[in-house]
Amino acid sequence: MISLPPTVFDPPFRITRASHVVLVVKDLDVSRQFYTTIAGLIVTHQTADTVYLRGIEEACHHSLVLRKGADPACVRLGLRVFMEEDLVKAKDFFEANGGTAEWAEVEFQGQTLHVTDPFGLPLELCARMPVEPRMITGYTRHRGGCGLRMDHFQVLTPNVRESCEFYMKAGFRLTEYISKPDGFNPGGVFLQRKGNPHDLVFFNGPGPQLHHFAYLAPEVHHLLYACDIASEMGYGSTVERGPGRHGPGHAQFVYFRDPDGHRVELFNTHYQAIDIETETI
Repeated sequence: MISLPPTVFDPPFRITRASHVVLVVKDLDVSRQFYTTIAGLIVTHQTADTVYLRGIEEACHHSLVLRKGADPACVRLGLRVFMEEDLVKAKDFFEANGGTAEWAEVEFQGQTLHVTDPFGLPLELCARMPVEPRMITGYTRHRGGCGLRMDHFQVLTPNVRESCEFYMKAGFRLTEYISKPDGFNPGGVFLQRKGNPHDLVFFNGPGPQLHHFAYLAPEVHHLLYACDIASEMGYGSTVERGPGRHGPGHAQFVYFRDPDGHRVELFNTHYQAIDIETETI
């Protein structure tokens, strides 16, 4: 019987979900076209050097931020906390457990905390954003894969077990893991806060670095349609893998590479993992 890290049902602060990703891209117009036409995201706001996008059912201002720059990169992964008082507790937690934390002023967000975990992963925590109209019934705005909402991130790291233990201490629950049967030395872990299989995934590899971020799509045919649109637009080679079905999580999926090489997943079909008696797989 493998001994797993303990689940903390009364965490030191309350993370609610994976929230947003901040990327650097070389050409804002090209990246905007990719994410609106193929992934089907909605532009909330644009300046000369930044585009803010959200999924069609998202009410919060943004789940993807594109910033113009010379060197494509993932700047930060965003997590929502329940209330702003949780940000103060999060700052104490990260500083007490080998990470760093500092307050930041971020446009279109409430009080924001920039943290780096003990293994070098940069995160952005906030509790509030401006509210925008949901486009879930704005059918004339629906395009490509019709990305509904941000669901999860996957990160490569040489510290899978240690990252799992750290984030479980912060209140994440382990839904699934991949490991040999001789002890808990996982090659991959799936951690959740919002009650489905995962918000944050760690797999063994050089890093920490972003492997992909994922948007939920309404139906399987939207995955296929996004591939067809990509092909017609000359992005056929960016369809990296799939459509197919994952083992862990059982989601039907397709991976795309955006014009700068960032990997984005469209997927559907998740199961619930809310109840406390649900066992880790």
